[in-house]
Amino acid sequence: MTDSDSATPQYTQQQYPCASCGARLTFAPGTTALKCPYCGFEQEVEREPERVVREHSYDEWLATAQAKPATQIAPLTMTCNGCGARTETDHMSDACPFCGAAVVLEQDADLVITPEGVLPFAIDPGKAMELFQAWVKSRWFAPNSLKTLAARESLEGTYLPFWTYDSDTTTVYHGQRGDYYYETETYRDSEGEERERQVRKIAWTPVYGTVRRIFDDVLVSAVQRLPADRVEKLEPWDLPMVVPYRPEFLAGYQTLRYEVEPPEGLVKFQDIASGQIRNDCARDIGGDQQRVSSMNTSWDAVTFKLLLLPVWLAAYRFDNQVWRVMINARTGEMIGDRPYSWVKIVSAILAALVVVGAVVGAYYAFK
Repeated sequence: MTDSDSATPQYTQQQYPCASCGARLTFAPGTTALKCPYCGFEQEVEREPERVVREHSYDEWLATAQAKPATQIAPLTMTCNGCGARTETDHMSDACPFCGAAVVLEQDADLVITPEGVLPFAIDPGKAMELFQAWVKSRWFAPNSLKTLAARESLEGTYLPFWTYDSDTTTVYHGQRGDYYYETETYRDSEGEERERQVRKIAWTPVYGTVRRIFDDVLVSAVQRLPADRVEKLEPWDLPMVVPYRPEFLAGYQTLRYEVEPPEGLVKFQDIASGQIRNDCARDIGGDQQRVSSMNTSWDAVTFKLLLLPVWLAAYRFDNQVWRVMINARTGEMIGDRPYSWVKIVSAILAALVVVGAVVGAYYAFK
């Protein structure tokens, strides 16, 4: 084995041949089966009754992880069992770029964390394309040529990795409670007459207290290549429908490996949770206004797990720039970027000015 081979993780592949025609099966959205894209043969995904989606103690994992090699984010070597092509990938599942065979890479538990659960695809490619094209057509100020381009684009089914975190929290806070009161003051109006009015003021009182909140399944994106604030807009996810991880669900789709390690994800979770805790403190303070000057939070019973959530991705190039659209493959929720046609925008502004001018002209004509 060469030095480069030893530096690149070698992963076991899994492929699912069709029992009818020998082609490679892929997971069929909205079902619990693998399906042959050629002859239509279906094979149910076997379930393991004893397998459940488990939470992992963060403290126990951290103690174990410190004794293991660091997670390898370098590309993985993939040798296709179908045609023998050897390529590199940073995906957990992919298609061979030479023969198109669906490949799922079996992870080495000593190097990476295996997903606990997966939310299977529910929206098929045809429905996803309808949603995408409808979204493009609804962009009023997009260039006309974008609609033609969108009709030629294809969507890529992709599983995105997410961490979920749970924690029991206890927070001691200090702050101030503001209560309104009113005082009467005199003033002179524009005629020089002396008058009275009620002026609202705030009385601030130092306060402190303790609030508790239990967090359950707070999602944190585990990929860095996609902006977190964009990915968050794909919510909500129907997490109660998550099923225990089986590699068959990944067949025929890309699956991104996580790029955010659990400790980094924990920090992001705590940032999200702290915003909610601050709101809890404000409610506990009461009064008309609140100031929270400090919070000391104890994070107890922290657990986490890795989930795979499904999206349809479209990346199209327009005017020498790449624009991306993501579709929640469970709900159809869509977010995306698009170019603007300044000709359309300027025309709309001019049209609006013409309408305003006509209305003003008509008003003075009949005045």
